[in-house]
Amino acid sequence: MELATKSKISWCPGCPNATILVAYRKAITELCAEGKLKIENLVSAAGIGCHGKITDYLNTNTFEALHGRVVSSATGIKVGNRDLEVVAFTGDGDSFSEGFSHLLHAAERNVGISVFLHNNETFALTTGQATFLSPKGFKGPSTPGGDTDEPMNPLLILLAMGATFVARTYALDIEGTKRIMKDAMNHKGFAFVEIIQPCITFFDTREHFKDSVEWLPVDFPRQDLTAAMNKVREVSEKTPVGIFYQIQKPTFEERM
Repeated sequence: MELATKSKISWCPGCPNATILVAYRKAITELCAEGKLKIENLVSAAGIGCHGKITDYLNTNTFEALHGRVVSSATGIKVGNRDLEVVAFTGDGDSFSEGFSHLLHAAERNVGISVFLHNNETFALTTGQATFLSPKGFKGPSTPGGDTDEPMNPLLILLAMGATFVARTYALDIEGTKRIMKDAMNHKGFAFVEIIQPCITFFDTREHFKDSVEWLPVDFPRQDLTAAMNKVREVSEKTPVGIFYQIQKPTFEERM
């Protein structure tokens, strides 16, 4: 199964978007080999931003949405054909600024799609402006004196909105990202995965995350919403990654 295309990869050399692409191709390959996915039933959608180039490099059914509209587009695709496995790639600018309401309502409705957030904490495609996930003090073209806002906590927001699968991973851990992607795609319901993805050109956080990323223990209580919320609120030198929360409940398309 050939998942690459003839399109030349145009991300900055060394960009962790490329490792996300590798992890996703590995996840697709393994899910197909395990009989859990038919390649013809997979739709890979993306929004606008550096992350959006990923559909150019995937030999699957693909869809590129308007800025901020990838989650609503993915919802329509899933409702139109419930047999499809729909994965929506988005960025912190794409879905936590422009398309924020679509993301929240899809989580609350428990739409049966997987949303993979490429979080580089900046509008990288437009040369590094602050997003709502940028850290306080972030300096960029739109905030030369430093961003004065506290950043949103994406996992806490999605937990509060009722997402039934909430996880985080690190782009440069390809195998770990692949495992989380497979778990998300196997989940029946709305799955949200924050992928920490350093922007090596405008906000290079690789050195920080190299030593701070820490996987959750295997006995972490994934069905305990309070435990999940407390964990993602933690202020620590370590950045926890893994599956924070996973439950089952009727999906939006089933209730329709």
